[in-house]
Amino acid sequence: MKDLKEFLAKFDITPKHIVLYEQAFTHPSYNADANTKHHDYERLEFLGDSVIDLIVAEISFVTRPELNQGSLTKMRATLVSTPGLSSLARKYSLYEYIRLGNSFSGDISKANHILENVFEAFIGALYLDQGFKVTKDVLVKIFIDEIKNFKADSLTDYKSRLQEEMQAEHRESVSYELIGETGPAHQKKFKVRVLFDGIELGVGEGTTKKEAEQLAAKAALEKEANK
Repeated sequence: MKDLKEFLAKFDITPKHIVLYEQAFTHPSYNADANTKHHDYERLEFLGDSVIDLIVAEISFVTRPELNQGSLTKMRATLVSTPGLSSLARKYSLYEYIRLGNSFSGDISKANHILENVFEAFIGALYLDQGFKVTKDVLVKIFIDEIKNFKADSLTDYKSRLQEEMQAEHRESVSYELIGETGPAHQKKFKVRVLFDGIELGVGEGTTKKEAEQLAAKAALEKEANK
């Protein structure tokens, strides 16, 4: 594990209480080895999640005046999702600073949910240590390009579109079925198919069930468009 002060220097942060950041970068598995309790990222993750939501909402509102409420909501949800935050965590090599217990196995750099949790905990620690203004400045640095370059056409809710198209011709609804689940607990992949009247319309695979369902619906819509 690298020195946390090296990570904080990437954002010009001089910590007042380094223990907050140490806690934010500690995986629960470490408690078993150190015989400690609550000395990990879980409580800070709770705080950081709310801080990120608020500040990303403000940055999005100011930066993308052409988007309506629904599009802003969907953009924020995408940016702060597990894939979104874990991708940003990898961008800043956050995984190199996480303190792990001996019971942890696997490649931490690919553990999306853990990277998301530590990212949120880092922001929670930053908020407590430095206050709102510094936290906002850091999040602007991290998210501004993501928000400016976000393509509005990627905000499509494929599940809703498929449901609307099917119900325009039929009264029945489509259904989604989980048909596969692979990978360790911290790096799951889900495979889902969408069905109508027992007929498979499309299949999708993602790091969450919701993502897999959206991709299954997208596949169904694309199949229909190519007929």
